[in-house]
Amino acid sequence: MTNQPIHIVGGGLAGSEAAFQIAERGIPVILHEMRPVRGTDAHKTDRLAELVCSNSFRSDDAEANAVGVIHAEMRLAGSLIMRMADSHQVPAGGALAVDREGFADAVTQAIAAHPLITIEREEVPGLPPQEWGSAIVATGPLTAPGLAASIREATGADALAFFDAIAPIVHFDSIDMDKAWFQSRYDKVGPGGTGKDYINCPLDRETYERFVAALVEGDRVAFKEWEGTPYFDGCLPIEVMAERGPETLRHGPMKPMGLTNAHDPETKAYAVVQLRQDNALGTLYNMVGFQTKLKYGAQAEIFRMIPGLEKAEFARLGGLHRNTYLNSPVLLDETLRLKARPHVRFAGQITGCEGYVESAAIGLMAGIFASAEARGEHVPPPPQTTATGALIAHITGGHLSHEEDGGKRSFQPMNVNFGLFAPLEPGAIEKPEGQKRFRGKEKAIAKKKALGRRALTDFSAWLNRQTIAQAAE
Repeated sequence: MTNQPIHIVGGGLAGSEAAFQIAERGIPVILHEMRPVRGTDAHKTDRLAELVCSNSFRSDDAEANAVGVIHAEMRLAGSLIMRMADSHQVPAGGALAVDREGFADAVTQAIAAHPLITIEREEVPGLPPQEWGSAIVATGPLTAPGLAASIREATGADALAFFDAIAPIVHFDSIDMDKAWFQSRYDKVGPGGTGKDYINCPLDRETYERFVAALVEGDRVAFKEWEGTPYFDGCLPIEVMAERGPETLRHGPMKPMGLTNAHDPETKAYAVVQLRQDNALGTLYNMVGFQTKLKYGAQAEIFRMIPGLEKAEFARLGGLHRNTYLNSPVLLDETLRLKARPHVRFAGQITGCEGYVESAAIGLMAGIFASAEARGEHVPPPPQTTATGALIAHITGGHLSHEEDGGKRSFQPMNVNFGLFAPLEPGAIEKPEGQKRFRGKEKAIAKKKALGRRALTDFSAWLNRQTIAQAAE
């Protein structure tokens, strides 16, 4: 065991999780967080693990959803982020959503109270120096310009960038519940939920078409010439989705399926806007899938076209921030070390994973890798049959180039999904008892469940091997 601390730059979800994992293994940590010395365009407080885009950790279904599987793997590994998310959940159907402030407060308190973690409130202007020894950079999508320049200088490669848009938040008491109603899609009851966890606002065809036209024509935040507009498809602004065709939204975030208007059960809505509870008090609701780069005035005018939101008061309007990430398959090794400077690891969204859960999972793994290295050991990543291992494999080398890219890699951020998992062995999917063949979507569901079961089995085995190795030491 070493008494030399491991330095972590960035106190978001990834940095906080990495710090906790390292300290829990008996190794001191110095966590450098630049807020409030230097703020960002998206953060509002100086809390660790502040959530800026959404309060949702997405699906908690560990049977048939890859996000739910990675939740379960993180819980098995003793994740601080998942423990605090579970402790501060708010109803969200089948999803795991949290009270933003309560969650961030709890993570901050847990990190500050840990006897082996020291928090330094300062900006680290460049890559961690060699004399620091082992270090993890977990600065997230809002990496300060000086550090980004330092990364480019060290690697000889440009960091890539795209833009994340932020959804508006509405005061509950300004929503007209004579037009809107509470219901989860298909009445699904999730963790802490009741089957009535979303507010639903119905649009008929005429209202929907006028709404889409207004989105397309609305005034938007202008981009600088040097910025470009390389969006991530998983987080497109609502108006960009509208531009892709008049039916795009009603087959995406505004789909009406699985919802029945409590005020008019006989009339089927043409499209539905959903709002999800944003805080434990239930006083704030965020507009699901409504990330936007419309100007504030346009947002208020257009979103009040939605039935039930005519008098909506916004606690926060949507916004836009730059999201910087590495060309990780080229720059990082399988344990997230920077090949050009192996004493430095990267974790979180800057590696090219997308989403709160994925960021925290990569932070967890960076902490485990760095801890093992401090003990003079090498821990391999979990197998690609697991959610965590599949995500790491994508980040560090699973991405392929395409002919249309001119043979160049075009690495893009990725949420965890079953498409990243190693294929199942032949015969792994069993037909339902008493049936000769699968019906409808049965095979797809059976495949997901088989992938989920295998992932949790293999991740548990991988964790046990690390535990046995530490015990033997």
